[in-house]
Amino acid sequence: MTRPAPQAGFNSTGRIDYGPSVMSSSGHYHELEQTLAGEHATIALGAGLAPILRPGDLVCLNGGLGAGKTTLARAVIRTIAGDAALEVPSPSFAIAQLYDLTPPVAHFDFFRLDDPAEVEDTGFRDSLSERVVLLEWPDRTGSLAPDRLDIELTGAGDSRSVTLRGFGHWAERLRRWHMAQSFLASGDWARARRVGLPGDASTRRYERLVGGRRPALLMDMPARPDGPPVRDGKPYSAIAHLAEDVRAVLAVSGELLRRGYSAPQIFAADEQHGFLIVEDFGDRIFGRMIAEGRDMSEPFHSAVLLLADIAGRDWPQEVAVAGRPHRIHPYDGEALLIEAELLTAWYVPLISGTRVDPAVEEAYREAWAAVLPLVRPTGAVWSLRDYHVDNLFWLPERAGIARVGLIDTQDAVIGHPAYDLVSILQDARVDVAAETASELLDLYCAARAQAAPGFDETAFRTAYAVLGVQRAAKILGIFSRLSLRDMKHGYLRHLPRVRRQLDRGLQHPALQDLRAWFERHLPRPPANGGMPS
Repeated sequence: MTRPAPQAGFNSTGRIDYGPSVMSSSGHYHELEQTLAGEHATIALGAGLAPILRPGDLVCLNGGLGAGKTTLARAVIRTIAGDAALEVPSPSFAIAQLYDLTPPVAHFDFFRLDDPAEVEDTGFRDSLSERVVLLEWPDRTGSLAPDRLDIELTGAGDSRSVTLRGFGHWAERLRRWHMAQSFLASGDWARARRVGLPGDASTRRYERLVGGRRPALLMDMPARPDGPPVRDGKPYSAIAHLAEDVRAVLAVSGELLRRGYSAPQIFAADEQHGFLIVEDFGDRIFGRMIAEGRDMSEPFHSAVLLLADIAGRDWPQEVAVAGRPHRIHPYDGEALLIEAELLTAWYVPLISGTRVDPAVEEAYREAWAAVLPLVRPTGAVWSLRDYHVDNLFWLPERAGIARVGLIDTQDAVIGHPAYDLVSILQDARVDVAAETASELLDLYCAARAQAAPGFDETAFRTAYAVLGVQRAAKILGIFSRLSLRDMKHGYLRHLPRVRRQLDRGLQHPALQDLRAWFERHLPRPPANGGMPS
């Protein structure tokens, strides 16, 4: 492997200039190497790494006495805490220091351990599953997790060097971190402080950029790789029409902005590598406001009327991005069906421990095929598809439809307008009272009827019921998959709510045959709702 020659370490913006990244010849890890020009560069390195760390991460700090391991760990912890004066003592004698931050952090120093067996008494293994773990003297453990970030510090004073090696999933994370550093260093946010934001179920990652020219977020959205073919030689993402890269964000957000909606403005883009700097709407997220006990009458009314406004317009099936067309796909029966099949693929195995019999699964598809024509779009209307409380922001200083900020719209499709209304009134993450949902459904129908006298309210309410069941089936499958495949069990707490929504929706007369399948073949969940014991 040929390594880059270290270059000047600390530039005039207060950031580290890394040389070109290197992939090992075996492809098993990703490596960066750089000179650190003084302690302030070591601190900058820790501050730069902090935003990408999350619970379960292991960061191994290697180097001799005085190499700067504790300085680096201290910078990471203070950055996560948002407190440059936070007391962060060396754990040399205590072995471990725990910090209940967001994310929580554990700082270990195993210099005094003589036998790897002593590690079991330190709480190290338990911390690996629930905290960011910063580990000094990792060679004392005897063995290390295959997914980890190794940082090797050598030298002292103004002649320190650092080598970062990402192993396992850290190889790609380190590569993208390096690209993000380079992207930010070349623009107006080079001096901004990066603050990590909690992630969700997607592969996108966000950081808040503080102290730049204007409030902004860094979006890291790597291109979606094609998964294995699941039907007719196509992967799931192609059948379900999921966004492939940041061009979808540029297309959909740009069109929404042109029409007066509050999608985030895009200040800078690296389309090739999947990085955007976008407008920061702040912290008035619907979901957070609900958790704080705020009065949500006006925000919900505005969000519902915004959907009525969208439904009253004609929307393009293609949007140009940098001179190239980006297609907005139809939310067709094939897409709706493969989403509904997530229930049989993942939720049923979660709660029953067995796979669905092929004949039973075929009967499930046939039952859906009979009702999906009821939700066939009658016009070119965009469905934003993720219109729920964690993707909506309240912007009361704006007027009309602009008072609701919209994010995560990149999966927009040409679909039935009832889908987005279902998304907010039957939210998977929060309880919307049945009476409130009914009143808001009435509000929507009244707004549509006033704008378009030919509005068929009966057909719309039928589509609302069908799509409510379809979306509940999809989400039950997605949350189960996150647990079974990705070991993200936190979403299972929402399963009982979504199951209730499914059961209520199946009472609609148009879903009688589909209801019969569910009554015959869908097991009742265990008392814990499917939570792993």
